[in-house]
Amino acid sequence: MSTDQTPQKLSLVLFSGSYDKLHYALAMASSAVAINRPATLFFTMSATRALIAGDGWHNLPADDGRRGADRDADYRARGIGGFDELLQACMALNVRFIVCEMGLRAEGLTASDLRDDLPLEIAGLVTLLNDASRDGSVIFI
Repeated sequence: MSTDQTPQKLSLVLFSGSYDKLHYALAMASSAVAINRPATLFFTMSATRALIAGDGWHNLPADDGRRGADRDADYRARGIGGFDELLQACMALNVRFIVCEMGLRAEGLTASDLRDDLPLEIAGLVTLLNDASRDGSVIFI
């Protein structure tokens, strides 16, 4: 770690298909880059469903038993950034988006199923590991 003991890069492995966990990961990544710490989001397994074109994340299960779209509406009504707002913030702040090839295959998805408005890079674990920083943090969600 650096001399100030704070991670110099944040790498988030998004494995869970939970709306709430993915929403929080987006908030973490956008916060990291807002304070000049690079961040990478690595979507794999059921988390890849958040990136399906159209209603992708809307249909993710929320931790309260509802759909992600319903939970998102509650968040926005309370002044909390919504899922799409956080995705767009991550994109604008240059968070790196990697979608795991294996995770896509495991979910029966292809790159053509994914949103085309985000800079998604289809790659694998080697790419994630090469991207991670020795002085950074890798968090599994």
